[in-house]
Amino acid sequence: MDSTPTETATRTGRGDGAAEEQKPHRPGGPGGHTRELPRHTGHDGAPGLALGLIPVRVDGRPDRGARGFPGTLRRGGRVRGVDGLRALAVVLVMVYHLEPDLLPGGALGVDVFFTISGFVITRLLLAEFARTGDVAMRSFYWRRWLRLVPALLAVCAFCAVLVFTTRLPSFDGAWPAVVLAATFLVNIVRASQPGVYSSDTSLLSHTWSLGVEEQFYFVWPPLLLLLLRRFRARTVLICTAVVCLLPLVWRLVLWNPDAAHRIYNGMDTRADQLLAGALLAVVVARLPTDDPRLAALGRWAGRLAWPALALLALIVWQVPMTGESAWTVPWYTVGFLVTAVLSATLVAALELCPDSRLARSLSLAPLVWTGRNLSYGLYLWHYPLSRLMSDLGLDTWQGPATVAASFVAAYASYRLLERPLTRRGRK
Repeated sequence: MDSTPTETATRTGRGDGAAEEQKPHRPGGPGGHTRELPRHTGHDGAPGLALGLIPVRVDGRPDRGARGFPGTLRRGGRVRGVDGLRALAVVLVMVYHLEPDLLPGGALGVDVFFTISGFVITRLLLAEFARTGDVAMRSFYWRRWLRLVPALLAVCAFCAVLVFTTRLPSFDGAWPAVVLAATFLVNIVRASQPGVYSSDTSLLSHTWSLGVEEQFYFVWPPLLLLLLRRFRARTVLICTAVVCLLPLVWRLVLWNPDAAHRIYNGMDTRADQLLAGALLAVVVARLPTDDPRLAALGRWAGRLAWPALALLALIVWQVPMTGESAWTVPWYTVGFLVTAVLSATLVAALELCPDSRLARSLSLAPLVWTGRNLSYGLYLWHYPLSRLMSDLGLDTWQGPATVAASFVAAYASYRLLERPLTRRGRK
């Protein structure tokens, strides 16, 4: 994140016992007018009683410690276990697409991705707001574009070349799929089709999830910023919890068997899976390091992590998530929220209990490196490459050939596109 040099005011006498340094910043401007309070102390060197009773103000407003989110002052950086979970999720999706009978519920990997994305994005937004008092939305969307779009356009360009230069069955006349994928509209088209999906999206149908995420990014960050600007941190937390439940209510209203595609592909009907991660990020950011509630949350997350992982594994192994056999009221209404809660439990355990056995298992170097650097590329490339291998007649070796080609393509995408552009976005 870019930072602006600011003066520092030291806050003392806060009710929860925390004391952090606050960097005042006037939203929309280079800085604010801040007066550092005189450092009167008692006989023991602690702040004097009078000073402790005076509410410290930053830019004319009471300073509540990182603007009510002291948890953002904890150690930063990526969580290794979460990156390992990301790698595990993309492996599930790849196996599901290559051998659907092996893992009927392997599409659940996308649900896990949603929750991780909601958590990571919301944590970044809260950290920037706590540090500066605002969120630079133009910079945020520019970094999101650099992170997601060039790699997707590379896949679309590869497919477009095959569409217009070959007669391969999967690519012949598939230009609508390329256009829809490049514009993040696959999920909207699929949601409007009550019956069998048309061939307009088949070549890049897996990009429906990217459409859900991108559309979510256009709604949630501005809404969160509006809440942060207008309300206290506790109210922001309550509002996030309420918004998280709205997609469940909306699914109950929409449900009928003909609406299965609408529910599965809609951003509004899947947003609770992203918002579950967002809610976790708000809760963790709301609690300072020494808050006993944070310790209790970590304990319970650690205890429930293994049962949550076991339930998710059972769903992946036994519960189909797509197809008419999966179009049931429990799964397409409450089921999506249940998987989001289970995924958020895992993320909470990995975030708050980094030394647990589960966190250490998911923090193995190959898993972490793959999840951090290749997971997005693997997700993008494996599906069209599996179609290509099938068209080339590699029936016996289609799975291994697809996996190998996907890793090569994902690594090239990471080295040539994603890493250079991400560094430019940071600058």
